[in-house]
Amino acid sequence: WVSNAAAAELAGMRTASDGNDGSFTAPFSTLDYAIGRCTASRGDVIFVKPGYTQTLTNATALLFDVAGVAIVGLGSGTLRPTLTFGTAASANIPVSVANMSIQNFLFVANFADVTSIFTVSGTALATDFSIENCEFRDTTASLNFLTVLTDNATAQNLQGLRFCNNRVNLLGTTAATTLIKLTSAAHNRVQVNDNWVVMAALSNTAALIAAGANILLQLEMARNVIFRPTVDTATGGMLLTTTATTDTGHVYCNVIKSLDVAGMLVAPTGTALGFTENYMSGTADTSGIILPAADSDAS
Repeated sequence: WVSNAAAAELAGMRTASDGNDGSFTAPFSTLDYAIGRCTASRGDVIFVKPGYTQTLTNATALLFDVAGVAIVGLGSGTLRPTLTFGTAASANIPVSVANMSIQNFLFVANFADVTSIFTVSGTALATDFSIENCEFRDTTASLNFLTVLTDNATAQNLQGLRFCNNRVNLLGTTAATTLIKLTSAAHNRVQVNDNWVVMAALSNTAALIAAGANILLQLEMARNVIFRPTVDTATGGMLLTTTATTDTGHVYCNVIKSLDVAGMLVAPTGTALGFTENYMSGTADTSGIILPAADSDAS
């Protein structure tokens, strides 16, 4: 158990401290210390009490470095555990092990162009990393996140990634706002499902995944709602961009709102992905049109 909010303490509880035993009544006071007390691949769970707050100013204060640990935030609204990124664009949470997960946290940008919330360290493999039921917020248009997650150059370092059931509210108007940036040779079993995303960005990049020439195998991207109402000059996909031609998987039942005229596409052609029931609306108060267009040989 982790807590640093006096309001979360009940009668008879010890004040939170890393000198405690980490129990409910004697919680640790810092999340990083709690992670360090876990045992790799044992299935340990860290519960973070309502009202926990931490401001990250560098890339060393919080490390996801013990495999198999699940971090669960308690509370709702602004009482959820909150991680604020302030004083440095390079502040981030390095992930260097497999099978870690985080749920029900609030992430707040309080510095200009925070490069990435999570980064996969060096040549590490962060396979089966899961981010679920979290919320990501910019403070203003100039105190903003650019990316939620960035991988490294090692192939399959984010194999099995789950980014699901998150809410993203980004106010930045930079031209580089994309939630997930994949730069390695290939990624299998990536799931990006059931996310609500509102962006203000004038962006030439995809809202969800920018994969470059890298291959996405067994991709599932479904039921995401994207609202990016500004006019941009994108000529690639609004959901994802990739120049690979041997992708596998399916993109289905996504809904997009954008005034983008030049690139009203769900994804670039030639990916080999399947596309079903994806809708995009342009001008205000109009129903979405299905994209990509129906197969020419459809009956």
